[in-house]
Amino acid sequence: MRISVVTPSFNQRDYLEQTLRSVLSQQGDFDLDHIVVDGKSTDGSVNLLQSINDPRLHWTSQPDTGQSDAINRGLLAATGDIVGWLNSDDLYTPDALATIARAFADPNVQWVVGRYQIIDHQGSVIRPSVVRYKNRLLNRYSYRSLLRENFIAQPSVFWRRAFGQQIGPLDQSLHHAMDYDLWLRMGKACDPFILDEVVSQFRFHPKSKSGRLNRERFDEDYLVASRYLNGDELSRWIHRINNEKIVWAYRVMGLMGM
Repeated sequence: MRISVVTPSFNQRDYLEQTLRSVLSQQGDFDLDHIVVDGKSTDGSVNLLQSINDPRLHWTSQPDTGQSDAINRGLLAATGDIVGWLNSDDLYTPDALATIARAFADPNVQWVVGRYQIIDHQGSVIRPSVVRYKNRLLNRYSYRSLLRENFIAQPSVFWRRAFGQQIGPLDQSLHHAMDYDLWLRMGKACDPFILDEVVSQFRFHPKSKSGRLNRERFDEDYLVASRYLNGDELSRWIHRINNEKIVWAYRVMGLMGM
């Protein structure tokens, strides 16, 4: 089995080395293909990539039109049976890819969703209450519940490359919710296999898109969900209520320094 990991990156030198290490240190019964798609960084990221002598790492550095464009380019270049993407400030946990490879040993599994942790800029685990909340929703997964709220952690998702080709690429018109749109398209085709293991660490920091809390992010989630609601007005209103709940929860946590 071959696993391709795509990492989009732009001026993330502060975290990129840790991300690369978390991928290239993975061991198990699989071949690894790590593709870094750099958007012509000017912060030393290219020098870092040039310094790594590992045949499993492939990278390019050229202008792109945004994160979705970079990820789509990486997915087109991927050669793995299984693919996923890891942003250049996030991490895989030890043995994450071995765990993923075991899950895909079942030929009926098309996409996998694992657990995650949230870490800060120093790598310390934070916001465990948020993770517990999303884990409860993941434990009761249904397509309708996913329409009502995005509770899937992006860096913990992997899928068969052939399945992804059937589903289609990321929507490059989306700036925040391109992952949510992909989950809804995948979920419409079949349910994911849910793992109990933590396979990724999502880094929350002020410079990240997620760290800059704004209504645009949640409005885009709602617009994406609306594409698939098909007249389910109850789920539409529940999604709106969930968005408000999340916005205010994050504001309170921010005020409390959490």
